Amino acid sequence: MKSIPVDQLQKKTGAGLQIKLFGPEDTQQNNTEIAHRDDHYIFFLLTNGSGALMVDLQEIVVTARQLYYILPSQVHYRIKTDGAEGWFLAVDTSIIPPDLRAVFENVLNVQFPLTLTDYELKQYSKLLSLLHEEFIARQHDLYYRPVIHTLAQSFLAMAASTYHVVEVTGNKHTRSVELVRQFKILLSAQSHTIKSPSAYASRLNVSPGYLNEAVKKVTGSTVSDLIRQEIFSEAKRLLFYSDAGVKQIAHELGYSDYAYFIRFFRKAAGVSPLKFRMLNRRPLVPHPLFQL
Repeated sequence: MKSIPVDQLQKKTGAGLQIKLFGPEDTQQNNTEIAHRDDHYIFFLLTNGSGALMVDLQEIVVTARQLYYILPSQVHYRIKTDGAEGWFLAVDTSIIPPDLRAVFENVLNVQFPLTLTDYELKQYSKLLSLLHEEFIARQHDLYYRPVIHTLAQSFLAMAASTYHVVEVTGNKHTRSVELVRQFKILLSAQSHTIKSPSAYASRLNVSPGYLNEAVKKVTGSTVSDLIRQEIFSEAKRLLFYSDAGVKQIAHELGYSDYAYFIRFFRKAAGVSPLKFRMLNRRPLVPHPLFQL
């Protein structure tokens, strides 16, 4: 049995993000895709038309004036479009602040599109236009990454604010959602020292099976998946932003076995830690055509 393909952002760019303004003329939009996962977040903002996606076995229709995002690890593919126009933004998890990730990840397994007000649509469009311009024009600037990352994080903060105020009817106060929220807070604080799902369950005063069932129900991933994802994101941050050696990074992340950390990273990224660092420090030239 073949595994589900994983689309890796680092294979397309070392900038940590991609942005595109798409329209009906983009022929790739009209092709049905193979189901796949991403190792990054994807955001869509439609300004005209509509599009349909299959996300974790549920059909999601996004129409004009709506914002929508797909989490890393969610299985999805495009079904159809009808004159769809708007913005596509892919963002590596390592440049998303933990408090914003908590907002995006603490909603339902399949998050739904939100309709924007006139003011919100105008502000989102202005910010994405600026990000798009800087993404293209500043490629060889010394401060290219800080500029585009700051603009992207401004967009992410706005999106988190938009989703944060939305009440998820019937799920806002369930035990599972609250337990997963507590787990993610604990994971963010303790991932360097605690690697065992049973240890997290013990801290939360529940059984490992109950915690895993709640996490799977709310996020679609297992406790082990989320632990690995958190550690991998932090490893990429340290490789991307710091000059620390791989052994030092492994130690900081709680791995006494240096070789084991390298195997862990290679399995998650497809390349070694040193190769990942080298690829991300080359001159950045965005891929001219990338899959939405």
